[in-house]
Amino acid sequence: MSAASILLHSGASVSAASASVAASVAGAAYLVAALLFILSLHGLSKHETARRGVLFGIGGMVIAIAATIWLTVEQLWGQPQATIGLTLLVVAVLIGGSIGLWRARVVEMTGMPELIALLHSFVGLAAVIVGWNGALDPGEIDGALLGIHHAEVFIGVFIGAVTFTGSIVAFLKLSARISSKPLMLPGKNALNLGALVAFVGLTVWYVITPDLWLLIVVTILALLLGWHLVASIGGGDMPVVVSMLNSYSGWAAAAAGFILSNDLLIVTGALVGSSGAYLSYIMCRAMNRSFISVIAGGFGIEAPRSTDDETGEHREVDVTGAAELLAEADRVIITPGYGMAVAQAQYPVAELTAKLRERGVDVRFGIHPVAGRLPGHMNVLLAEAKVPYDIVFEMDEINDDFPDIDVSVVIGANDIVNPSALDEPDSPIAGMPVLECWKGKTTIVLKRSMATGYAGVENPLFFKENTRMLFGDARESLESVLKALVS
Repeated sequence: MSAASILLHSGASVSAASASVAASVAGAAYLVAALLFILSLHGLSKHETARRGVLFGIGGMVIAIAATIWLTVEQLWGQPQATIGLTLLVVAVLIGGSIGLWRARVVEMTGMPELIALLHSFVGLAAVIVGWNGALDPGEIDGALLGIHHAEVFIGVFIGAVTFTGSIVAFLKLSARISSKPLMLPGKNALNLGALVAFVGLTVWYVITPDLWLLIVVTILALLLGWHLVASIGGGDMPVVVSMLNSYSGWAAAAAGFILSNDLLIVTGALVGSSGAYLSYIMCRAMNRSFISVIAGGFGIEAPRSTDDETGEHREVDVTGAAELLAEADRVIITPGYGMAVAQAQYPVAELTAKLRERGVDVRFGIHPVAGRLPGHMNVLLAEAKVPYDIVFEMDEINDDFPDIDVSVVIGANDIVNPSALDEPDSPIAGMPVLECWKGKTTIVLKRSMATGYAGVENPLFFKENTRMLFGDARESLESVLKALVS
């Protein structure tokens, strides 16, 4: 054997050994990252440990990204065009990271729901790209494994495309770029079911005969299905949609992990997918909705929509009157909604709460599961304003206490305090449990106007005899009430 051959063989052995070590270390890092992600979910389950849960998640993601970059460098180093590929990787990471940091710094809480929906679309698009790459370049796979690979590709593209367009539609609805009203296509349920049946048939066909045109067909089919699923859901149910899309994005990531043979992506995607699905299930139970109907894009949309006509005469109260009602009260329940987020009124709410509690008033908060535009929206805002968490209660915990309340304060909420959900069977929100604030002695409603809520349903609460409307910006109104209370 020549000296050159010996050197070449030695170099190849060293390279293979180095790649093997990198793969082993990356596998161990992925395991640690997966454990940190599980600990993160556990921490986020309680408000006392939420900050620690976030830190666990950040740590796991840092480890995962570092291991992936190192493994990629080790696998590509020394190969032709490796420099170009690694340069593009670094550029992509820097650009994506910069955009992410910028958006995280400037986004308001009112814009968080549509931002989350938009980020879900990126995950779906990535799954589609990964799937197409796996179809065009399957690598050295043969036998039964090739059929499994084809199934992975097809399913990954389908889930990713559904997530992509569904998230885009959710973003457009949440940002008010399109109407929040549900799309009412004739035979919508048949269309959804037909698309799923077609997907199953096309998957079997593709596994047997992996023609490129089948992948094109399923991509188009999934894009249309994702658009239709979310477009068919009304605005009042958008928090559940955000949770559902979170689940879809997780399953899309898991599908991409199977295609890439990346264990961490599989585990992380499964965690996100299953937790998102469970959260959607919990929210559906709280709203008295069918979980199956949610994921099929069809709940609550068969009923005719209520008109925007007023159903009575409302009664107004000024700042001084509202302050007097609160000063004379012994028990108060505050019900926040999306309007509080828009006005950024959580800070004067916290100050008002502290002042009333100093006077000996029993102040509590009632939080509806779908208040706001995403799960936990109101809880985050109140925590941001340092409202004591022991006085914040979920709907099921506090709803029975309203008959004993002197004053109920509704801040920018509409659909979640709408009696028509209980009294009108033909209402789009019929059957949805609501915070029954009208059962208290007096209800003060802070709103900018008499406009309907996101679901587009008129609210009879505004016309009840014991309801007093305080119009104007919620933050300014509460600050004025606080001044009147102190003086």
